[in-house]
Amino acid sequence: MVCSCYYNISRCFLYDKEKNEAKGPFKVIYFRWMKFDLILPQSYVICLLITAMVIFYCPVSLSAQGNNGYVPTKSGISLNSAYTYDPSDNICFLQASVFRLYDYDRVWKHKAPDNLRFKVEGAVGSARLDNNDVKLIANAGVLALLYLDRFETDFIKPYLEAGIGVIYTDYRVKGQDYRFNFNPQAGIGIEFKRKGNQNRFILLRMHHISNGGFGSLNRGQNSIVFAFGQYF
Repeated sequence: MVCSCYYNISRCFLYDKEKNEAKGPFKVIYFRWMKFDLILPQSYVICLLITAMVIFYCPVSLSAQGNNGYVPTKSGISLNSAYTYDPSDNICFLQASVFRLYDYDRVWKHKAPDNLRFKVEGAVGSARLDNNDVKLIANAGVLALLYLDRFETDFIKPYLEAGIGVIYTDYRVKGQDYRFNFNPQAGIGIEFKRKGNQNRFILLRMHHISNGGFGSLNRGQNSIVFAFGQYF
């Protein structure tokens, strides 16, 4: 879809040349950098700012606090490999991810189960499209992680996790309005215990991309992600 954008104070009308119709008005925030203009829906900017505040504020504020009986904070890194099965566009991507894992009630000041954690993570990598083009893909988000104590042994520590974030893809599938989208994820993993608490892990996730209905076109992408990594 080819669009022209007409900017008027804080509202924007999008004109679809193919359908010969205008869409809007939408509340937008207008950015200018050198010779480039960037116009984003106001709701997207708000969501991005909230996510950025959660990701960057939590580690800074928590580092200034004492342990106070909380489970020690851990950091980790992983390599994520994924295949997009819906739509069947033969898209796959590979990312490197870094994350911090906090005691859940250290972040959110209310009583929480002892086996519940709060994960803040970011990932960057590249996607290979069906025409063999290679494009940037980057995301950041937060997840709740629940250890399955009933199934823990001397060697393994299984867990479930789920959360949401934002993602940028330097490509769009047919029927997708934006490159910035929401990114819900959910998965199951297993930690393999090692000395010094430097556990290794494997993880299988369901990975979704969509704009949450903020755009007129919202063809989502669904992928399966396999990851392996280590705490340090």
